[in-house]
Amino acid sequence: MQTKMQRALAPLKFSIDRSASRFTVQAFATGMLSFAGHNPVIGVRDFEGELGFVPETYERGFVRMTLGLTQLDVLDEMKSDDRKKLEQSMYNDILEVERFPSAVYESSEVTVNKLGGGLLQARAAGNLSFRGVTQSQTIDAHISDMGAMLRVSGEFSLRQSDYGIKPVSFAGGALRLKDELKFKFELVGRKQEEEPATNA
Repeated sequence: MQTKMQRALAPLKFSIDRSASRFTVQAFATGMLSFAGHNPVIGVRDFEGELGFVPETYERGFVRMTLGLTQLDVLDEMKSDDRKKLEQSMYNDILEVERFPSAVYESSEVTVNKLGGGLLQARAAGNLSFRGVTQSQTIDAHISDMGAMLRVSGEFSLRQSDYGIKPVSFAGGALRLKDELKFKFELVGRKQEEEPATNA
């Protein structure tokens, strides 16, 4: 039977509430026409994940996230033709969603510093599998621990070239997208129901 000590050392698990969360990706324009270009912000609609840690000590922390790449929204206001060109390039040239429909992040180590009042500073080190390539990725986040609910916010950047993505250009190369992509997230995690104790 699971003892009180074992239950106390088991991480609490929280599921990401997609309806209350937000995950975006921003690209940056460069080139001769960059002054007239966009730094498009893309909303990721399809994502899921869980995170957890041992209560009070915040040890044994973990993060697992899956981002579906087939349901993306361009959040900027732009001309219909520009939007279509961007979406076509995004799905076909940059992400190749038919071959790589999702990206997965899984932590190998999570460190947490208590800031007081239920506020935490966390750093997750792990691997991001994106477009058929796996690279190490560190993510910093602020966490508000409200017991049965967490609010997690942060951002991280990656270089498209690290994942085999070639630079995308428009207008004969006069407008290009920079190598860097910036990801931002505001996530709500809700505590999962504890599993009942079972005999060994």
